[in-house]
Amino acid sequence: MTTVPSKTILIIQTAFIGDTILASHFARALKDKFPDSKIHFLLRKGNESVIEGLPTIERTWIWNKKGSKLKNLINLIVELRRIQFDMVFNLHRHFNSGLLTAFMKSPFKAGFVQNPLSFFYTYKVNHQIPDPRGYHEVQRNLELIPDLNIENNSKLYKPELPIQQKNVDKVSSYISESYFVMAPASVWFTKAWSEKKFQELTRELVKRGRVYFIGAETDKELCDRIRMNLPNTENFCGKLNLLDSAVLMKNARRVIVNDSAPLHLASCMNARTTAIFCSTIPAFGYTPLSDDSVVVDVGGSLDCRPCGLHGHKSCPKGHFRCSEEIEIKTILATIS
Repeated sequence: MTTVPSKTILIIQTAFIGDTILASHFARALKDKFPDSKIHFLLRKGNESVIEGLPTIERTWIWNKKGSKLKNLINLIVELRRIQFDMVFNLHRHFNSGLLTAFMKSPFKAGFVQNPLSFFYTYKVNHQIPDPRGYHEVQRNLELIPDLNIENNSKLYKPELPIQQKNVDKVSSYISESYFVMAPASVWFTKAWSEKKFQELTRELVKRGRVYFIGAETDKELCDRIRMNLPNTENFCGKLNLLDSAVLMKNARRVIVNDSAPLHLASCMNARTTAIFCSTIPAFGYTPLSDDSVVVDVGGSLDCRPCGLHGHKSCPKGHFRCSEEIEIKTILATIS
């Protein structure tokens, strides 16, 4: 039997919370490869709840990007350089994460070619969006681990969350035989199906079961407008945290989301998912990973789509057809 040497490993992912959620699979893959390793995870402040407490993670490091962003980064670099990491994996493609990687005292530094400081890496791969191979972001990340055959590996690592009993207890009274979970908000206007469409869909869904709305406190007004004068609904925006919301998703008859962070929460719970893609496209590689999941979009009917990787605050063309042309009946057809 071959003994796998213990490693002290740093994973860097300081992007948005959806990217952080998807990176949890990467820690699992490393732990499988190096069972006795101690894995540290560096993320941006605000995202720690989806990583802290995972059994694969020894310690989390938090970069506060607000306020003294550069000063906070320098302080982090100083602290991290005191640790002799055997391996550093940078899943982020921006300059600052590349700078942090470059300063680490590690004989092995892996990351994507697209990072402007990738010339400091000892191992790098190409990150393509869209990916001509049809790879999901999970698979693109896994390519950073040498000798891990992505194409022939039958085990696709799904993201996971540090769910605790308190999260289960908090939502247990809301779980019934037939309910839906809806997350209609997005940071980007063009990544969200229109408010009017969500309202029409809710009007149909309340005939079939209860409808729960989830999101941040800032999404509360939107969800209240969508459910206005409709019975059999409840607005949990700002009342449930991310992990509570994920537990609520698990047994839902259907979870209906945009191309946004709640989509990845649903993947963690293997929840039955309908994901609506408006200005972004499935080929970007951020589709749901649940066994029962469906992506709904307008297909290739619009030459202006996609109009960007992350979306926009308004439709660049002014018509927002990528949202308006997705019909209610198409969403309802995904519900068994």
